[in-house]
Amino acid sequence: MELKCIVADDEPLQQEILKDYIGMISGFELIGVFGNGNEALSFLKEHKTDLVFLDISMPGLNGVELVKRLSNPPAVIFTTAYPEYAVEGFNLNAVDYLLKPISFERFSKAIEKFSNTLGTGKDEIADTVLVKSGKKEYRIKLESIYYIESMGDYIRLVTATQAIITHGTMLQFLNILPANKFCRIHKSFTINLDLIDYFEGNIISLKGKKLSVGKAYREDFLETWRK
Repeated sequence: MELKCIVADDEPLQQEILKDYIGMISGFELIGVFGNGNEALSFLKEHKTDLVFLDISMPGLNGVELVKRLSNPPAVIFTTAYPEYAVEGFNLNAVDYLLKPISFERFSKAIEKFSNTLGTGKDEIADTVLVKSGKKEYRIKLESIYYIESMGDYIRLVTATQAIITHGTMLQFLNILPANKFCRIHKSFTINLDLIDYFEGNIISLKGKKLSVGKAYREDFLETWRK
């Protein structure tokens, strides 16, 4: 089932950028684009929505006031060109705060944060994943996965005994992986935290393989690994 989201932003260019980004992420359906807060508020009162990309600074009803007027607001990712609005946004328990201009990499990280908030308790997370590669199907134990490598529209799952290439995106797999066991360290790599030999500088040794931690992912990696 696809998650329903909307965009509320008074800048047409920003609307188009977010529409393009959302279209690149599987599992999400864009059900509305609005140029002001009043239109978005009316829509949200009548339609079930899972996630809102919400500009804080809009004419009329701004993003912060919009959220305050909803008795049961959906998840919110705030967007704005003004860094000083970040604190106010996070005071409303926003999933994330995106500063314009928004890169796809930063957008993807916000989507990951949202995915991690979805209700999947530890007991509900499967310990295996079914992967199809060509005409073959593999049942892989999550604990056996060393790392996952993004290859465009495909991903490569590496274990001790095999490397399997399957159609899909990194975000699709992140949605089914336990967040306390797997962590994205680079736009191209997600690793099994339990299999790290050591971390030095920006290099992770993972069962003898050296992988670099991307600058944009370092803080989240360290926070997760040190828990």
